[in-house]
Amino acid sequence: MTLLPRRWVEKPWGRDCLPPPFTAPAGCHIGEVWFEPPAALPSLLVKYIFTSEKLSVQVHPSDAQAQSLGESDRGKEECWLVIDAEPDATLGIGFREEVDAETIRRAALDGTIEDMLVWYPVRAGDFFYIPAGTVHAIGAGVSLVEIQQNSDITYRLYDYGRPRELHLEKGLVVARGTPHDPALRRHLPHAGTVELVSNAFIVAHRCDGLPDPAILAQYAGPCIVIPRKGEMWASAIPIHPGDCAVAGSAADITFDPAGSCVLVRPA
Repeated sequence: MTLLPRRWVEKPWGRDCLPPPFTAPAGCHIGEVWFEPPAALPSLLVKYIFTSEKLSVQVHPSDAQAQSLGESDRGKEECWLVIDAEPDATLGIGFREEVDAETIRRAALDGTIEDMLVWYPVRAGDFFYIPAGTVHAIGAGVSLVEIQQNSDITYRLYDYGRPRELHLEKGLVVARGTPHDPALRRHLPHAGTVELVSNAFIVAHRCDGLPDPAILAQYAGPCIVIPRKGEMWASAIPIHPGDCAVAGSAADITFDPAGSCVLVRPA
């Protein structure tokens, strides 16, 4: 078992006061906490995101689209588990109704694309899966765990007038002008082990207490453990909330009977 190195990432939209168990370094506005992908699982990246302002309206390509557009990286599918949210916090995901590429272009240029998205009020325990091609934006006052394909490709369509590069032409190639599928979002039950996602890219479960043997069997190879409550152990190494670790298999992890974690592996 290996604890993954943690990297604090400052962002203009980051925060100097983070939800427990994190504490921002003095004088820093932390927007993201990255965990370096392990050599055993290079296709996955886990990070925490903390926002004080809206992030850009953006979209990510699929593997095939990234290749066709000449990118050197894979595409990006991702999912979000909200861990904390201010009362008015929202996530913008997908369009209110079907729109074509020219409508998206005009809206990105004049800023009305923000109003075309559906902004979902969020609270801790909400889960969203974001397929490649989904136009989305994370609102202010949100803290979440992001589990994604390990890719750095982001096409910004609109950025509220901030002086950053936009990627409108590539973004229009990959953007789906459709609403978000309701099957890809839900509020998790307060307790219990639940499957978060199982598809061609990511398998993930939220595990409360001691996982059922059938769940452990799905993680018979290298997997990532993200503790959310309690203390866990692997190879005599403690893993606490705020840590992220890779284990040879879930059988190598000693779970806290009163704890909670997220298990992740590539499909």
